[in-house]
Amino acid sequence: MNQIDEWQAGDREAFEKEVVSSGKPVVMRSVVADWTSVDKGGDPADICSYLEGMDTGIPVYTIAAPASAGGRFFYSDDLEGLNFKRGQIPLSQVLGQLLAQLEGAEEHSIAVQSLPVRDVLPDFEAQNPMPLVDAAPTMWIGSRGKVAPHYDVHRNVACVVSGRRHFTLYPPDQIANLYPGPILGAPGGVPISMVDIWNPDLDQYPGYADARGAALEATLEPGDAVYIPSLWWHAVESLERINVLVNYWWAGISRENVSPNDSLLHAMLTIAALDDGQREAWRAYFDYYVFKCGGDPAAHLPDKLKDIATAPSTEQSSDVRRFLAEKLDP
Repeated sequence: MNQIDEWQAGDREAFEKEVVSSGKPVVMRSVVADWTSVDKGGDPADICSYLEGMDTGIPVYTIAAPASAGGRFFYSDDLEGLNFKRGQIPLSQVLGQLLAQLEGAEEHSIAVQSLPVRDVLPDFEAQNPMPLVDAAPTMWIGSRGKVAPHYDVHRNVACVVSGRRHFTLYPPDQIANLYPGPILGAPGGVPISMVDIWNPDLDQYPGYADARGAALEATLEPGDAVYIPSLWWHAVESLERINVLVNYWWAGISRENVSPNDSLLHAMLTIAALDDGQREAWRAYFDYYVFKCGGDPAAHLPDKLKDIATAPSTEQSSDVRRFLAEKLDP
């Protein structure tokens, strides 16, 4: 695999201009090395004590898999469930369990996922400011573990606080070669790859060889961060017995607060089951109006006749939303 390109971290304006606009992932070494949490992160007891000291006591979403899962959070062997259990647990209890496992064999792979920092750790953000984006922080805490390739609808900056994490990224055009699982009821809310990328079965998933050839990877140390553009698939392996990561999601939805993923689901219901000829016809319309393959679809129209093909007014957007709501919920 090739390495993710590295970017010498600059200010927010440079980040937007040089990184975000490129649509490519980058690794940013030591971009948050001055965080208080990173300073504490070198010692498992220190980072756990630091987090517990600002904990509000709100239960946090936590998953745990037995040692037999090999650290891989996934479906059960019969594919009728999951190989891990889920619950809402006080953060202090999770941290205590992680510290207890340092003394002996790791009995479980434990992970606190998508912890809302502003609610659970309200003092964290002031002590650990993000210099590149203006977004709410989310925290991930756990033991050694493997998260299957998945994608986010939003752009993402992920910062390693404690432990090391290995990221493997795949561009969106590799979706077919990653063999996505179900959309509805997916373990993390979005489809995950059915391929065990750490031990791939190329007889069952031959296309993964191409995905692996297109993949980018990097190992991040505490203080490092990675920028992951929206819809890039990424697998994450936590390499230490206690790991802490903070990420920031932003953008990825329209100014009307509508997610493109909603449009995708609707299109799957309405277009995917049509015959070949109808699907090809609709492809032409999507290319024209949505993807603008031929340029601005309203370029030939006088200003008085331009509508949602360009930049709809607030009133036009409201009209369209109302029309769609009536169609979807008659």
